[in-house]
Amino acid sequence: MCGIVGYIGSKPAREIILKGLKRLEYRGYDSAGVTLINGGIKTFKCKGHVKDLEKLVNESNFDGTIGLGHTRWATHGEPSEVNAHPQISYKGNFIMVHNGIIENYATLKKHLIDRGVTFKSETDTEVLVNLIDHLYIEGGFSAEQAISFALNRVKGAYGLVIICSDEKDRLYAARKGSPLIIGVGEGENYIASDASPIVEFTQRVIYLNDEDMAIVKKNELILKTIRNQIIEPEVKEVDLSIGEIEKEGFPHFMLKEIFEQPKAIHNTFRGRVLPDLSGIRIGGMYDMMDDFIKAERIIIVACGTSYHAGLLGEYFFEEFTRIPVEVEYASEFRYRNPIIKKNDIVIAISQSGETADTLAAVKLAKSKGAKVFGICNVVGSSIPRETDAGTYTHAGPEIGVASTKAFSTQVIALSMIASELGNKRGIISDDDHKSFITDLVKIPALIEETLKMNDQVLEVAKVIQNANNALYLGRGYLYPVALEGALKLKEISYIHAEGYPAAEMKHGPIALIDENMPVVVVATKDDTYEKIINNIQEIKARKGMVIAIVTRGDDIIGKIANHVLEVPETIPAFSGILAVVPLQLLAYHAAVLRGCNVDQPRNLAKSVTVE
Repeated sequence: MCGIVGYIGSKPAREIILKGLKRLEYRGYDSAGVTLINGGIKTFKCKGHVKDLEKLVNESNFDGTIGLGHTRWATHGEPSEVNAHPQISYKGNFIMVHNGIIENYATLKKHLIDRGVTFKSETDTEVLVNLIDHLYIEGGFSAEQAISFALNRVKGAYGLVIICSDEKDRLYAARKGSPLIIGVGEGENYIASDASPIVEFTQRVIYLNDEDMAIVKKNELILKTIRNQIIEPEVKEVDLSIGEIEKEGFPHFMLKEIFEQPKAIHNTFRGRVLPDLSGIRIGGMYDMMDDFIKAERIIIVACGTSYHAGLLGEYFFEEFTRIPVEVEYASEFRYRNPIIKKNDIVIAISQSGETADTLAAVKLAKSKGAKVFGICNVVGSSIPRETDAGTYTHAGPEIGVASTKAFSTQVIALSMIASELGNKRGIISDDDHKSFITDLVKIPALIEETLKMNDQVLEVAKVIQNANNALYLGRGYLYPVALEGALKLKEISYIHAEGYPAAEMKHGPIALIDENMPVVVVATKDDTYEKIINNIQEIKARKGMVIAIVTRGDDIIGKIANHVLEVPETIPAFSGILAVVPLQLLAYHAAVLRGCNVDQPRNLAKSVTVE
């Protein structure tokens, strides 16, 4: 949640920070602000988007070579100018931008009010910056000491950058539970919540760990813990290009990322599938192969779209390896005292690698002695660093809030792990394993074919654009796809949609069906095909409008559904990967037709780094 950019050097900071905030706006877009230093210090804030802030800043003609900026996704306090960041302390000595949540802010606020400290905003951030200033003034501490002492007193998550008005030659940065990186340049340094705003200027970065604090100057960087232990910075190279974070001719990032799925999936298995297609070599998996082979149960923890990918993973693992699988919402897993046994494997899935609930679930599983395997897209993020081993999906940056290529690549990664493990456990023969891999490497080309129906999906979207509700149905491997299709529709078009196992329709949802209720049925050919035909007939008998995703050449459902979208034929295990593409496109086009902000849907942000 929220985006942070900081700069210190010799260049004009205004343009660097504003451009960076635009690239981070997928993390939050209800208000924004920037502080610049040029002899004096000036702060600009406004409710709304970064473009509104840009207009405000540019009208002032104020610039500097040091500054920080923030684009907000509101947690404490509604979107407003006064609640926007940067937050300025009550004495004006400190200016702060902050991602995360200070959990004990109420206790700290009462403590400060009792000592005469005044507040202007509703934010927990103002509590922290006021605590720092109070320690600075009343305690007689240095700025660095005041920040360290304050951070040792707060509970919760933070990624923050601070200016002290008495020390205009430096920025302070700290992180706990909320991502923050430092970009290392020549005679300049950058701070950001991810690499996208700084990759234009440097690809050399330092990933801050929990409870790290950095003192960042133009020509100097000091890294230590909040307990004053010096740390030797570890500089890494970011493999990211400007083109990957630009729209490149597409009207929205979401559409671009839908069309990037063939390449993304190819990158997920590239270098891991043996040249003769006889096996799969995922390094992180082989680091834990003995644990996987001995596993008595696999627990998958994830949130949102990654949870739906995990549900598909459940089908893969149970069919290919015969290991029992449980798929858990990470947020529930961490709060219900789960039973974890010695020979359990926990698989954590997260696109960003920073999902707060999933990261907490990882830490809980490790505390109980479980081996934890991560599936993640973002190199250097927290989950890969916290897990025992793992694999990157290599999907490339995903800017659109509604996840698309992350889902596809997570599913591919899970399928590869399951098939390789099944082969190693003797459940899948060498011939069947090779046949599976042969079908796997065909998927990018089949998705290319599927994407050609984009115009056809647009016409179907015109039919549902004015609907208030929609029902999505699927069976087997296609049930999680129905859930994912419903999620996509509601999160970007604001049409209420629910996904169900098709057979469960008769246990309640069928009461909703009438001529105004679109019912999307994912019905590619598999062992449940005849059953789902019966479900469609039940919908039609109640005058429901059926939109069916079917296997190319289907001449049965095509005669009874109102609208049919055909996908190429593949094995049942991969049918969901193809079927999800028209569902993504359907949600996208419905949202555009309804005038919704596709890449920045209301109330949502890309990375959920707070509870």
